[in-house]
Amino acid sequence: MTPAIALTIGGSDSGGGAGIQADLKTFMALEVHGCSAISCVTAQNTTGVSRVDALPPEALSAQIQAVLVDLPVTALKTGMLLNAGLIEAAAAALAPLTIPCLIDPVMVSRAGAVLLEPRAIEAYRLLLPLAELITPNLHEAQLLSGVRIDSASDVEQAAARLLELGPAAVLIKGGGRPELRGRDLLLQRDQPGQWLSHTPIDTPHTHGSGCTLGAAITAYRARGLPLPEAVQAAKGYVEAGLRGALAIGAGQGPLCHWQGALNRR
Repeated sequence: MTPAIALTIGGSDSGGGAGIQADLKTFMALEVHGCSAISCVTAQNTTGVSRVDALPPEALSAQIQAVLVDLPVTALKTGMLLNAGLIEAAAAALAPLTIPCLIDPVMVSRAGAVLLEPRAIEAYRLLLPLAELITPNLHEAQLLSGVRIDSASDVEQAAARLLELGPAAVLIKGGGRPELRGRDLLLQRDQPGQWLSHTPIDTPHTHGSGCTLGAAITAYRARGLPLPEAVQAAKGYVEAGLRGALAIGAGQGPLCHWQGALNRR
């Protein structure tokens, strides 16, 4: 057997709900061999993050190169990169590649908490032109585009502004506002924007859903699905996982990856 291979570059979640752990679970569920390069180690559980330790940029570069020199990766994604040094290291590693690269600009949580160092925000502009797709939430789209987002039309304006920063496509996740819940905007270069809708799933246990969406898109791209179909299939995976979300721990539990796997195509 020679499966498709995907690489995730991001942070470790000791609680297993998000980050590298969620990505690798998603890759496995979608029958893709997952590789990883860890940027930082978090101490976290379902109630929150108590500590974050960044690895040296050289350590991140070495992990990425160790994978790429040996394994035929056909798609990759980035997640939490935390500081400018790690972002610059990731950008240098991705620059020569011609495979689909998904950049999840993990800057601000859906609730509005800042997740990276201030100088790193500007450094992200090195990564965006290398992306086939970027997947910001509403806070991140607002921060990167400079467009205040209060409505669906603002989302469309922000997506157009983000395309000017160099990615081939933008997927803005609308879950951060009640009126946009269940609606995401996909905008590809030289094509009209496409609102992707689904019935919102009523669960408090959504930890890792953003990471999982990006990982599922990456897995489907690694398997050769065109980008729009990969996005739609990935949304189906996340929705199935949320329907069976895990009520574990004292806080916000994660989605269920084996439930998501039942929906795979």
